[in-house]
Amino acid sequence: MVTNKSLTALENSQMALTLTVDAASIEEAYKAKLNKYAKEIQMKGFRKGKAPTSVIESKFGSAIREESTFDLMESSLKETIETLEEKDKPLQFSTPVLQDEEKLIPFKKDSDITFTVHYDVKPSFELPQYTGLDIKYNSTEVTDSDVDAEIEKLREQNAVVLKKDTPVAKGDIVTCNYVELDSEGNEVPGTSRKDFTFTVGSSYNFYGFDDDIIGMAKGEEKKFEKTYGEDYANPDYKGKTITLIVNVTEVKERQLPEVDDEFAQDVKEEYNTVEDMKNAIKANLQKEVDEMVDNAKKDAIIEKLNESVNFAVPASMVDFELESSWRDYVRQTGLSEDQILNYFKQSGMTKESFTEGWREPATKNLKNQLILEAIQKKENFEVDEAALEEELKKNIKEDTDESTKEYYRNVLRDNMQYAKVFPFLIENNNLTVDKVLSKSEFLASLNKY
Repeated sequence: MVTNKSLTALENSQMALTLTVDAASIEEAYKAKLNKYAKEIQMKGFRKGKAPTSVIESKFGSAIREESTFDLMESSLKETIETLEEKDKPLQFSTPVLQDEEKLIPFKKDSDITFTVHYDVKPSFELPQYTGLDIKYNSTEVTDSDVDAEIEKLREQNAVVLKKDTPVAKGDIVTCNYVELDSEGNEVPGTSRKDFTFTVGSSYNFYGFDDDIIGMAKGEEKKFEKTYGEDYANPDYKGKTITLIVNVTEVKERQLPEVDDEFAQDVKEEYNTVEDMKNAIKANLQKEVDEMVDNAKKDAIIEKLNESVNFAVPASMVDFELESSWRDYVRQTGLSEDQILNYFKQSGMTKESFTEGWREPATKNLKNQLILEAIQKKENFEVDEAALEEELKKNIKEDTDESTKEYYRNVLRDNMQYAKVFPFLIENNNLTVDKVLSKSEFLASLNKY
């Protein structure tokens, strides 16, 4: 069937596979397809399946030859791919693309067919040195101010809202009525709001009059002009001066509890004193910081490895990753894909334009993953077989057939080996702290892989 094959490595982790299928196999496939249609086709003047083959061939021969030849090319391609080394096989999400199809058609009788397909393969690259490297990373630490900030959050969560008779201040919860007036002092239709409640300073009101009502008291009404700058978010009000009437009908304040032993006990029963609470908060923050610093070490290691290795991540691999991220996004919204796409259409967006910003980080993450997988393969870390079997029991049913068990066993073994890569790299490289940053600076510096 296939009389010749050749492989050529292309740029961007692509492969060209060229095959030649002999004329005898093509003619055999053509005759088989012709005979099949001869038994099935109903032609005028003949009973079904009784039309002479010559008549069928004269009317449909060209189309039948094209169909049978493409079918043979496809089956030849599949069989050939099965014989290739793993490194030369297409990625599971890369479909081989036939090149120069227009030059092959029409297919000629008694002629060999030579065709070429292009497809993506797993990138091939030389691993850089990955042990004994001097690597610096940023770190951070838990401070008293971090603990205080957590306590402030707890105070906010346990705040009590009470009515107040004193004037409005920033942070108060105000209920008011308001309306916009035109140049003649008449109410502008559709601008009146009754019993509108918001927190002063949040700007959570259409006209942004937070600062304008500070100092007002319950029951007080105020008429004032408000001018909006050219950078105002609402285009209808840019550079415009309007008149508003605001009537404050209710003022409430949030009273935060004192930080004392009673407050600590309210937060958690196991806290007897403020000191107990602070120590527990600090311990929890330390766990978070330890995890973040561990991520910083991983970032620094993978960045160091990236300096010495360069290869192209196949487009099909990136596209597959983007599609997976898109499906995750759709699930998270709770909407259907059609609903989201309809909203995009109304907003002048497309799925492609929306996800384009994901492409660069996805490419970077995939490259890092390929480097780590190469290290995993080279080191071939040992796996605790007892732990593997225990994990297998958690993930499959007892009556699962053996072939399925073996599949999941291999998947779990691979995952367990991959989980050993970073601990191995951390242990076998010289990691030192470069800068100790504040928590906010540190978070901004992190890139998770």
